[in-house]
Amino acid sequence: MTTTPPRTRSRKAAVVAKPEARIEKAGTFPPPNRDPHPKRGRMGWVEVIEELDPVTQHQDIVRITAGYEFPWDYQRSLEFALFRTYCVPSISELLARTGEFEKRPQKRYDDTALLMAELVEHGYDAERGRESLRNINRMHGKYSIDNDDMLYVLSTFVYDPLDWIDRYGWRRLHPKERLASFYFYRQVGIRMGIKDIPESFQEFHRFKLEYEREKFTYSDDNHAIGTYTLRLFQSWYPKVLNKGIEKVVFALIDDRMASAFGFPKSSPQVTEIVEGALRARSALVRRLPKRRVSLSAGNATNRTYPGYPLGYRPNDLGVEH
Repeated sequence: MTTTPPRTRSRKAAVVAKPEARIEKAGTFPPPNRDPHPKRGRMGWVEVIEELDPVTQHQDIVRITAGYEFPWDYQRSLEFALFRTYCVPSISELLARTGEFEKRPQKRYDDTALLMAELVEHGYDAERGRESLRNINRMHGKYSIDNDDMLYVLSTFVYDPLDWIDRYGWRRLHPKERLASFYFYRQVGIRMGIKDIPESFQEFHRFKLEYEREKFTYSDDNHAIGTYTLRLFQSWYPKVLNKGIEKVVFALIDDRMASAFGFPKSSPQVTEIVEGALRARSALVRRLPKRRVSLSAGNATNRTYPGYPLGYRPNDLGVEH
């Protein structure tokens, strides 16, 4: 993940862990099938997933989930996953010192979204996937970042999309999709040099929940980074909708996040309206034919790299222009 490091250079490793931290070797797994074919009917992709192994074929399953079945939901959920990490003072302080979220929030958002999409679309060991990981590690590698903070950010990429889709998606996730998300991002984390990644879905989820209970607390940096991110969300729509977008964002964050950001809590009525609208959208999507073209790396909403991926390589992302 591309949390922007501070400008002060350091000779320390990118991810700083305790001396006894477990360093794990990356596993070797088959790349995702770039031309999969669904079975017949609206649940055709689910039938494909049922035939796959979430441990060894997690790259196939994640690509189907993110690219074919839930591209819009997956993108929204990752936006809020990153938003969630800014509730941790050590993370928001690191970001605030750079000034990047104040000056260039759209670029930082696009860099993160596109680099992670490359891993999903092509696989972490494919040429574009390895290039994306090198770029991520290069950006992080100049600085000292706490291992637990990196581990927590990784956990949000595993579990926040699962929670969002189960709540607002057009269908419930298959158990194999849930497991595949864990195994996929675990391998990504190992390749990023993150230590002590839990070995089971349940253990990693417990880490995430305990970390949030311990670390989520208000700070001025949280508030500043949260505000910059809220303004970024608002910038995607006409200014007349700013107040409405603010209400939607407040309705979609939980009380613990609101307190950590110093944001007002949403009223039950507004929350009910927003969640009702998301479920109405899902009811409509449920009636549409299944998607046959992956949208995981075709992010037309990015503003920094027009036409991406045409004319771009992952190595172009994150560079200073």
